[in-house]
Amino acid sequence: MDTPLATCEQRDPKGLYQKARSGEIRQFTGIDSPYEASERPEIRLDTSVMTVDECVERLVGFLRDRGLISE
Repeated sequence: MDTPLATCEQRDPKGLYQKARSGEIRQFTGIDSPYEASERPEIRLDTSVMTVDECVERLVGFLRDRGLISE
């Protein structure tokens, strides 16, 4: 998954990012604990520009192409 921090904060139904920014939660990834993206991911799903259906379609295609799932 590859989603910008601002999008994650907008979608946060539990308010965890806001709590992390106010100091209520410590060591929160992306706020006061670094997020280190993979340099060479096998698949990348940017949920800020792809719909859920597009993500699922791409993921299923990826798994089928590698013989990890069948039709």
